[in-house]
Amino acid sequence: MDTEQRMMDLVQELINNSVAATYPYHNFNHTLYVYNKTLEIAAHEKCSASDIRLLKAAALWHDTGYINIYYGHEEESCVQAKKYLPEFGFHPDEIYVICGMIMATKIPQTPHNLLEQIIADADLEYLGTDEAPVQAQQLFEELRMLNPYLHEELWNRTQIFFLEHHQFFTTFCKQYREPLKHGYLNGLKLKL
Repeated sequence: MDTEQRMMDLVQELINNSVAATYPYHNFNHTLYVYNKTLEIAAHEKCSASDIRLLKAAALWHDTGYINIYYGHEEESCVQAKKYLPEFGFHPDEIYVICGMIMATKIPQTPHNLLEQIIADADLEYLGTDEAPVQAQQLFEELRMLNPYLHEELWNRTQIFFLEHHQFFTTFCKQYREPLKHGYLNGLKLKL
């Protein structure tokens, strides 16, 4: 079995054997979605093979912190990455770059370079797709698990505020995802 597949299997095992397996949104399916979108955006941004290797690792590990903590999971994801990535041949300076990418997914997103922009966009790429209502509903259900007082009107207002302030960073998402994101935002405004 190759190194990448072993790493993916480990991340899946860690997530599926934790409370994160019960989350409607932040589960292993989300990790795979972000992984695939990272590769799609990286191809459009013409990333090198070495950059794609780092992006793959960051996408796989970006939400592993959920196995231990909900709020502040990005920092915990970096703890997990630092713990496990050496066994997959990653060096300390590569892990530092990977942790920068993981931290770029923290809301509000503040990526500092192209690789961080790619993973930040991959993490929220669904906002500019037909999947936005479905994935947003899954996130709403997850947040209601943590706060049963969260209701749909408050959730919609929260989404509207978030979408009005959100920006995509990569040329791919600006071109192909921004228009649908605005359509989703307009649809939410009609619900209020």
